[in-house]
Amino acid sequence: MDNTTDMLAPVGGDLVNIAEVHDPMFSEKDMGEGFGVLPNDNKIVSPVSGKIVLIASTKHAIGIDSTNGMEILLHMGVDTVDLDGEPFDILVKEGDKVEAGQQLATMDINQIIKAGKITDVIVAITNTAMVLKEIDVHPGKVKAGDQAATVSLLAQGESESVADASTEKVNFDELAKDIIKNIGGPTNVDNVIHCITRVRFYLKDESKADDAAIKNLNGVLDVAKAGGQYQVVIGPAVEDVFDAVVDHLGPGIGTNDNESKVKKEPVPKGVWPKTKYYASSLIGVITASMMPVIGLLAASGILKGLLSLIVSANWLSNTSSTYMIINAMGDSVFYFLPILVGFTAAKRLGANQIIVGVIGGVLAYPTLVQLASKTSSVQMTMNADFFGIPIHVANYTYSIFPMIAAAWLASIVEPWLKKHIAATVRMIVSPLLEVFIVSAVILVVVGPIITLMSSYLAEGIVALLGFSPAISGFIIGGFYQCLVIFGLHWAVIPVVASQIATTGHSALNAIISVTMVAQGAAVMAVFFKTKKNIAMKQIAGAATISAFAGITEPAMYGINLKYGRVFWTANIGSAIGGLLTGLLHVDMWGFAGSLIGFASFINPKGIDSSFTGFLIASVVALAVSFTCTYFFGFKEQDLEVGVHAVEKVRLGSREPAVKDAEV
Repeated sequence: MDNTTDMLAPVGGDLVNIAEVHDPMFSEKDMGEGFGVLPNDNKIVSPVSGKIVLIASTKHAIGIDSTNGMEILLHMGVDTVDLDGEPFDILVKEGDKVEAGQQLATMDINQIIKAGKITDVIVAITNTAMVLKEIDVHPGKVKAGDQAATVSLLAQGESESVADASTEKVNFDELAKDIIKNIGGPTNVDNVIHCITRVRFYLKDESKADDAAIKNLNGVLDVAKAGGQYQVVIGPAVEDVFDAVVDHLGPGIGTNDNESKVKKEPVPKGVWPKTKYYASSLIGVITASMMPVIGLLAASGILKGLLSLIVSANWLSNTSSTYMIINAMGDSVFYFLPILVGFTAAKRLGANQIIVGVIGGVLAYPTLVQLASKTSSVQMTMNADFFGIPIHVANYTYSIFPMIAAAWLASIVEPWLKKHIAATVRMIVSPLLEVFIVSAVILVVVGPIITLMSSYLAEGIVALLGFSPAISGFIIGGFYQCLVIFGLHWAVIPVVASQIATTGHSALNAIISVTMVAQGAAVMAVFFKTKKNIAMKQIAGAATISAFAGITEPAMYGINLKYGRVFWTANIGSAIGGLLTGLLHVDMWGFAGSLIGFASFINPKGIDSSFTGFLIASVVALAVSFTCTYFFGFKEQDLEVGVHAVEKVRLGSREPAVKDAEV
């Protein structure tokens, strides 16, 4: 092989020596010589020509065997294994031959920064002792594919002698037994996974582990503790050690396919800290579960809004087959939302995605939907029985929260079933019981509880409307979208339907309409405030159109809830708009709301104060929500959580920013 070769920069940014990267495992050269780039671009290219031999399950690392004998580890970000692959898009697969400078992946650096991680892209020669004589790194500004380092390689005879002199054979089987012994034995292990360099244990009692003994084992580089994990740092041979550890621990322990099984940080003490912790966790699960379908929801919302506009203009009849087909295209994602949310929530919470998706299918099953539709109000009417137990079957289409609860319950039931069912029948019996148990709990317990709460809400809303239109507009306007989060807004639908059926119009629906405008205005402010993050700008733009077309889910779950202040500045606009709607006695003569539903505010007898009141309330709600969000609710730095801390480390001390960085 050639004695001298060039290595290329894997990404654009500031090229630095490996000692300056912000991960001690790499900066201390435990993984070998190399270099790093502090990136300003998302495009990742290959630093060498060779063959792809490894792609991490979490997509944050790629292994390459170069044509001249180097084993290259391309590591994207610090501690990014926790992000479960979300910021990365891998364009190659294991076994592919690649050329130096060929694009391998994209890395969303804004998403990584927002998650509080560091974006350093690191190139390490993991068989340094075997092949490397000298490396000359060329620090400075680089673009992806620029020359980054000149490498002098050992000749064939030299590399063999170095290997013989410096390499002590590691017996992985013996190492695994010694590690297990010194962490407290097999009974002290809940689970074990691995990443690119570390075997990561979840221990029942971490105090039983002997750190010093493990660090001194041949084949162990270090020990780290983070995120509820006891991490044994192995290096490139981690998969061999992991396999040996799993063999000694026995069946049922050892998985590397779901980071959601990681133990969380301890719950804080105190009522208010606990409340904030659990509320934040719930919002995190909801937004993470909804993010994969936000684009589809926005597109479907726009289609439904356009269809409503076409029908309002009498260009198409809502009884025609054309209408039915287009409506199915726009409504499908909402009708079957329990299935989609079940799948994504299961991934977040560590349950089987297919099984929880099937449970979502149970809730959206047409015969159950028909059964639920026979109940004309949200009162606790027992419209079915389950093994003789009277129950209330609710309508779960368009719903989110019941499936979050289902995924959470499945994440508890699933491990218990696997533990207690014999392996010979587990493949069939476990999913059968899981679907039955979780579906039954949701239908018999969770659904009726939500319906009961909804019935009380409905009664309160009706009483409030009778007391004062202005006060009711202010309160309902300010909090209506909070009901949407938990599916409690279904309490309002029968009230609106009853008003339109008995009087031909609905003041309550007019209040709901103005909350849609306010949510859309808030996300529109995010659109105009965002200058650099193209992905966020695209989401905000689509969500704005969808909200003004009457579908607020993309705005709420894609942006407003995720960046909490935005949700509340939107609710301020909703409250003011609702107040004006009540003061001006605005009515609606149809169901379609928001800006695209303007025709619903036209009195069949002729345009009156309801239409002008709709315009005034909508414009004010839009202005208040937009202004509050633009100036107080959102700044583009919110998309770059942790960026200042990162810059402080880069410009100041060279001490690693993350002491226990997981590689």
